[in-house]
Amino acid sequence: MKGHATAPAPAGSFLPDTRGIRANIGGWAQLSVVQYFVAEAAVIEAWAGPGPYSRATGFISDLGAISCGIYEDRAVCSPLHWLMNASFVVQGLALVLGALFLTAGLLSVAARPGVTARRFRAVADDSPQTRVLTVPWILAVAIRILTGVAGVGTVLVGLVPEDLGSPWHFAGALMFFIGGGFALLLLGILWFRQTPISWFLAACGLVCIGALVIGAITGMEVPQPGLLERFMGYPVTIGLAAAGLVIAQRVHTERKVLRAR
Repeated sequence: MKGHATAPAPAGSFLPDTRGIRANIGGWAQLSVVQYFVAEAAVIEAWAGPGPYSRATGFISDLGAISCGIYEDRAVCSPLHWLMNASFVVQGLALVLGALFLTAGLLSVAARPGVTARRFRAVADDSPQTRVLTVPWILAVAIRILTGVAGVGTVLVGLVPEDLGSPWHFAGALMFFIGGGFALLLLGILWFRQTPISWFLAACGLVCIGALVIGAITGMEVPQPGLLERFMGYPVTIGLAAAGLVIAQRVHTERKVLRAR
């Protein structure tokens, strides 16, 4: 009996290595960013300001301020500021690792087994054939770059607390929000036909970008600036961790199959 006929893979397509140590490290590194929420909860619990810290009105960076006192009309005092800043740095380094270790080819196929990556496609042009990069490959490369930008930005936020008066803190925060938001939006597009989680990732990116636009228009002069800032930051952390989980699970499954063979 003959098997079912399968369509040949497009020329130039290939299946990236989804079983290597590099892919495993990259996926789990990106998933590890969830440690931020544990650190934030602990730092809030230790808050020593004149009033209790509120996630609705308090800025995230207030938790990393190294001095107690008045900062931009806000009374801040965070005894565990070192933990918050260390968490920022760890989160940033994890994102940088993810950007470096998760190749464009792996990102293209990570969400669904059997999908092949394709870097180039041929374009007939008069007589010679010209090779151009495929759209999925371009998206994957852009996602890696944007994730790396978000990671570097988060490291800056941790190394340069807000009350040091350096513009690098604000720049780092913008790098995280912009880089992370657009990385998630593009990842949702890249994985659109591979996994239902693509909708969640795209939604996280849109929420982050939308909140960032509102913050830019209002100058953060809103009744609950802390909540608005968390609509910028939380979706990035949650979305990138979810993407890391998808990749880590795929790598784990492929490695398990390899060991069984």
